[in-house]
Amino acid sequence: MPVGSGPVSRSRRAGVVFTWLILSSWLAACGGAPGVGASPGGRTTAAHQDVASAAIPPAATPPAATPPTTTAPSTAATTEAVFAVQVAPVDAMQVASTWRPGCPVGPGDLRMLHLSYWGFDGTAHTGTLVVGATVVGAVTTIFRTLFDDRFPIAKMQPEDAYGGSDPASMADDNTSGFNCRLAVTTGSPQWSVHAYGEAIDVNPVENPYIEGGEVQPPSGAAFTDRSVVRPGMAVPGGPLVAAFAAVGWQWGGRWAGSPDYQHFSATGG
Repeated sequence: MPVGSGPVSRSRRAGVVFTWLILSSWLAACGGAPGVGASPGGRTTAAHQDVASAAIPPAATPPAATPPTTTAPSTAATTEAVFAVQVAPVDAMQVASTWRPGCPVGPGDLRMLHLSYWGFDGTAHTGTLVVGATVVGAVTTIFRTLFDDRFPIAKMQPEDAYGGSDPASMADDNTSGFNCRLAVTTGSPQWSVHAYGEAIDVNPVENPYIEGGEVQPPSGAAFTDRSVVRPGMAVPGGPLVAAFAAVGWQWGGRWAGSPDYQHFSATGG
C-alpha cells in the first residue's frame, strides 16, 4: 500500500489537524501572531505602533514665553529757576560815575548785589544793584519776595552804566540803587537817600515821578492813570509795595503833591 495510505497515516493526519486546531485557538486567544496585525480587543501591535508614529508628527515644543517689556515713564528734566544772590565789596573804580569824594558814604560802605529777578519776558535774569552795606539783608529779602511773586522787572544795573545820569537810567526803565546825588526838591539842597545807598527806584517807566505836572521819565506818561493796573506797577496793596513794606521801607507813591511811584527808601525820604 502506498506510504501514508493506511490506518497509521490517517491517525497521523488526524493528529496534525488536532494540533493545528489547538494552535489556532491559542493564537486567537493571544491576539494573533507576534508582530502582525491588531487584536480583536483593539490593542496595537509593534508594527501598528510604528505606522501610527509615522502618521502623527510629534507636537512642536512651544517657544519660551517672552516676558512683557516694561518701559519706565520718561521724566523730562525740568529746571525751575530759584532765587540767588551774591554780595561783593565795592571799590572806587566800580562807582566812578556815581561817587566822588565828599559824598556821605564811601565805596567801602557800599555793596554790589547780583540778584535774581523775573523779566517782562517771563524768564529769570540776574541783575546788579549797588546799595549800602547796612541794608543788604533787607534788600535781599525784598527781591526774594518779588522773585517768589514773579513780579516783573524791566532791567537792573548800576547807574554807572549810564554815566551816573538818573534821567538816562529812568528812560531805560532801569531799576537802580546807589547814586551820590542831591534830592529832587524845591527846598534847600540835601542829599538824596540814594546817596547813602538806602533807596531803590523800581521800573521808572511803569512807575514815574510826577513833579509839578512834569512826568519823569516822559515815557511814563502812559502810566499816570494809576487806576489801570498793569504788570510792573507799584500800587497800594500790590506785591511791590507790600514787599518793601514788609521790611519797613516806605513808598514815594504816598506823597500827594509829587508822587514818586518808583521810589522806595529805608528812611521814608
